[in-house]
Amino acid sequence: MTLLLRRAEVDGLLGTVLGESRWLTVTQDMIHDFGVLTHDEQWIHVDVERAGREMGGTIAHGFLTLSLLSTLVADIWTFE
Repeated sequence: MTLLLRRAEVDGLLGTVLGESRWLTVTQDMIHDFGVLTHDEQWIHVDVERAGREMGGTIAHGFLTLSLLSTLVADIWTFE
């Protein structure tokens, strides 16, 4: 469900749960492509074999995770 918000309503929603977004799976392809685009191809992100051996798997870029918020928020609310 997408909640339509008006500016006057926003302050009154402080501290409330607006809803939940759909589940979004971050794939290794997404992590790799993000690393190429941002020139951050550190092994902890893109070297599946080494990261698996030394850390149990790769780690998504923090900025990739942060950039996905706009997609997830769009599932919950929109402004009029």
